[in-house]
Amino acid sequence: MTRLSVEMLAADAPEPITSAGHAQLGIAVLAGIAVIVLLITKSKLHAFLALTIGSLALGAIAGAPLDKVLTSFSTGLGTTVAGVGVLIALGAMLGKMLADSGGADQIVDTILAKAGGRSMPWAMVLIASVIGLPLFFEVGIVLLIPVVLMVAKRGNYSLMRIGIPALAGLSVMHGLVPPHPGPLVAIDAVRADLGVTLALGVLVAIPTVIIAGPLFSRYAARWVDVPAPDRMIPQRASEDLVKRPGFGATLFTVLLPVILMLAKALVDIVIDDPENLVQRVFDVIGAPMIALLASVLVGIFTLLRPAGFSKERISPLVEKSLAPIAGILLIVGAGGGFKQTLIDTGVGQMVLDISKDWSIPALLLAWLIAVAIRLATGSATVATVSAAGLVAPLAADMSTTHAALLVLAIGAGSLFFSHVNDAGFWMVKEYFGLSVGQNIKTWSVMETIISVVAGGIVLLLSLVL
Repeated sequence: MTRLSVEMLAADAPEPITSAGHAQLGIAVLAGIAVIVLLITKSKLHAFLALTIGSLALGAIAGAPLDKVLTSFSTGLGTTVAGVGVLIALGAMLGKMLADSGGADQIVDTILAKAGGRSMPWAMVLIASVIGLPLFFEVGIVLLIPVVLMVAKRGNYSLMRIGIPALAGLSVMHGLVPPHPGPLVAIDAVRADLGVTLALGVLVAIPTVIIAGPLFSRYAARWVDVPAPDRMIPQRASEDLVKRPGFGATLFTVLLPVILMLAKALVDIVIDDPENLVQRVFDVIGAPMIALLASVLVGIFTLLRPAGFSKERISPLVEKSLAPIAGILLIVGAGGGFKQTLIDTGVGQMVLDISKDWSIPALLLAWLIAVAIRLATGSATVATVSAAGLVAPLAADMSTTHAALLVLAIGAGSLFFSHVNDAGFWMVKEYFGLSVGQNIKTWSVMETIISVVAGGIVLLLSLVL
């Protein structure tokens, strides 16, 4: 489903599991986050346990019944693992197939041969932006991370110098450019024009991704100078392979999910009829899980078979790919549980209530509301939906251009400062082998730069257009 009714979402939203006042909820949020950070940094407790305890602390301080807090946490964990978890698992399988067949070597060797030195961060941000255009952020991460880690290792680059541009490309596309779900929700809510929003979104995205990617990565590499974690790096394929798969076949296998999802997005825009058979078919084959599953199945014939893998070797290879991601799945799931606990205790509604009386320009108001909800709930989608619903009436008298800019202001605000209540924070931390502090100094700061730069460009455009 590419279009959502904000009114329906609001009507279907569950009642808060606590009747606590705004002050008590605010204290509960700060306490919950503090518990998580202290348990991980000071007590060296595993992030999964810290997130679980932090969720319980949040609910208890907010005055919610603990049985309902447990239900919220379990629901959020289950929903996150059911969605993101399957994508991580399929991505791990594809990554293992690329590594063991020599396909990843082929891609990395080609990138290192064509780009090097100062041009490498620019090459990575371009690759990530193109791949991230139709993809969910989580899918882009699981597709790109193996390549990022291998390029950093073999090219002797700082992990942050290569990784930050790739993450910036994915994140900017996710927050600002349709056909991603967030921008589409906001477009529908404020009745903005899709084509104008897409054009302005790309215009805003280009300078934003340059500043937050290649330029910021210089400083991120100085602040956090870490090597690519060996446990996550696909090893170079053995020399006893029959042959390495061709670059074209390997690239097609990696880009197949991109092609399928982009096809779905284009069909949804052109046909825009949920009952149409063609659109229903593309809605299935372009779903993230199906697109990645198709890539894994195609990889058996484009990667493994050409490299000489027999049927008996394929199943053990897939099984080995899942072991390294068990901890990541639990941590990302617990991050989703903490986020759901925040939402169910009424934190998002609290931010909406407080912001109703703010008397500031519409574009800045939309950005600030999205920022506040993003900080409170950790969800860019929740921030986008809530902010769009609140400021939608302001778009009634706006021009087509300014309605599109309102959508982009919401999208920019929804990316602000990802931290411990965001599942994406934990994905990046675990894949890159960073501590919480290191992740905040790199990933969280990068997200903030994207939000502020994009928001600033939107405000400047509103003065010109």
